Amino acid sequence: MLRDSDAAALRDALRTADYTVGAVTDLLGADAHRALMRNETTPGRRATTDGSPLSTLTRLFALQVPVAVEQAERALPGLVDALSVAGILERSVSEVAARVDLRAYGDDWRDWWVVCDLTPGLDGSPRTVGPEHVLGISEASSSLAQLTVREPVGSALDLGTGCGVQSLHLATHADRVVGTDVNPRALAMARLTASLNADDPSVPVFEVRDGSLLAPVRGETYDLIATNPPFVVSPATGERLVYRDSGLPGDEVVRRIVTEAPAHLNPGGWCQILANWVHAEGQPWTERLTEWLSGTGCDAWVLQREVADLPTYVEMWLADAGLQGAPDYVQRYDTWLAWFESQGIEAIGFGWLSLRNAGRDAPVLRLEEWPYEIEQPISPHIAAWGARTDAYAHATDDELLAAHLVQADGLVQETVGPAGASDPEVIMVRLQRGVRRAKQLDTVEAGLVGACDGDLSVGQIIDALAQILGHDATELRAATLPSVRTLVADGYLR
Repeated sequence: MLRDSDAAALRDALRTADYTVGAVTDLLGADAHRALMRNETTPGRRATTDGSPLSTLTRLFALQVPVAVEQAERALPGLVDALSVAGILERSVSEVAARVDLRAYGDDWRDWWVVCDLTPGLDGSPRTVGPEHVLGISEASSSLAQLTVREPVGSALDLGTGCGVQSLHLATHADRVVGTDVNPRALAMARLTASLNADDPSVPVFEVRDGSLLAPVRGETYDLIATNPPFVVSPATGERLVYRDSGLPGDEVVRRIVTEAPAHLNPGGWCQILANWVHAEGQPWTERLTEWLSGTGCDAWVLQREVADLPTYVEMWLADAGLQGAPDYVQRYDTWLAWFESQGIEAIGFGWLSLRNAGRDAPVLRLEEWPYEIEQPISPHIAAWGARTDAYAHATDDELLAAHLVQADGLVQETVGPAGASDPEVIMVRLQRGVRRAKQLDTVEAGLVGACDGDLSVGQIIDALAQILGHDATELRAATLPSVRTLVADGYLR
């Protein structure tokens, strides 16, 4: 563990070298950067030979190339010995190598540094990782970051913090952030991540606690819980990689979070989960998850993004563990499939769960499959769904008729029909933002949506359409209101 003074000096050295995502990307160039994303370092090595502190840090951490002691001392003045003692670097007589990854991370608004384990499998080397391997920035962590609602809150919980990347995001809009984990190596790295990104390393940007699932926050409540738990569906036997294997059978870890986390939510608080779940023989996946959600008292929107067949699923996670080509690869593969068969598991679903403590006696549950295009980040649209649900899920007919609705941002209408025809055969509306849905409308629905600009109430618009089309206004109101509820629930109108 680094002393606070050494952490402060390391942060200052990284800043001085401009060790940021933008600077590293510019240094490497587009081709070398793309190659590194494919775990190939040769183009990057060729682009980082000028001996500058930025090149040295990029070679040392991103490319995992040993550098001369003199270059390391120039990039990290007075720190090489302290970082070696802390296990971050390894120093020989002439060279310095990285023992962990100190990764530049950020977006258009901010720059961070994340401490994690080195990326395995560079340049075709074996992709082997230890049981306590601490994953860096992954596709899953990026997905959760884009899913998490970014409204200002008083408190936030990062359940299973790993290297701390979600906690960094949460700290941008939460007054207090707690990250938890059971992996001692992850706890140490998350604490260093929290210190490096603080103005004063003695006051880290988030708190880190040791413990399984919600045990470290027993009796506490939060405005926001975000978690990318170890959700891999596997037998709870044998060795496990802590970052992905919970030690619980099947999807039990996700069930526990879904059923137990709501007790830790403040009124209006969100719990957002990236997860896998079982598709069991003879039971729709929506029924399985509804059973989990029904006792929580939370509104919930669940999007199933993918469904993996069992061989594909096993192959993906065996490859993730670097076991392709291992002597017992076939045995492991067969054992996993045999366990699936014994448990009556047909497939594995992957997706996003967003729960909200809305304080309703009859919560709103929306479970749907959506493998199609989504605009990221999806978080503003999750928040908007919560607001629409508050406003209209339990609105009476009279309240809905009195509502002044407007079209969703970027809503477009498409029509199909013979050229020159007075009326189209098909009218579609299509969302360009968030979940990019499309819906076919009839004439009344199309007229309603077209007139929703906030000036007239829903009732006034329907009455006007009744007069134009020669329908009874009362009957048309009754016939159209279910469509209005659907258009609002699906986000076409707000």
